Amino acid sequence: MIGEAILKINPNAVFVVNGGDIDTCEIEWLEGTAEISKADIKTKIAELQTAYDNAEYQRDRATAYPELKEQLDLLYKDMAADKGDKTGEWFKAVKKVKDDNPK
Repeated sequence: MIGEAILKINPNAVFVVNGGDIDTCEIEWLEGTAEISKADIKTKIAELQTAYDNAEYQRDRATAYPELKEQLDLLYKDMAADKGDKTGEWFKAVKKVKDDNPK
C-alpha cells in the first residue's frame, strides 16, 4: 500500500521501499524523484483505505449478481412472458442483490 500511496501522490515517482510499515520502512528515492514525507504518505494511505472500505458493497455485489448470461436469460423469459416490469424474475434477482448489499 505504501507504493500505491506514493504513486497516487506522484505518478512519476521512482523509488524502492524496504519494509511494509510506513513508520519503520526505508524509502529510497531514485532518478531525482522529490522526496515525499512519510506524513503525506500516511495521509494518502488512510484516504486509499477509506475509499477501499467505502466500496465494499460494490465488491460484494459483483460476486452476488448472477452471471451475465443468466441475467440475459431471465430478461428474455420476462420479456416473453410480458413481465418487463418490477414483477419479472430479472428485476427481482437484481433487486435482491442491491437490497442485500446497500450502498
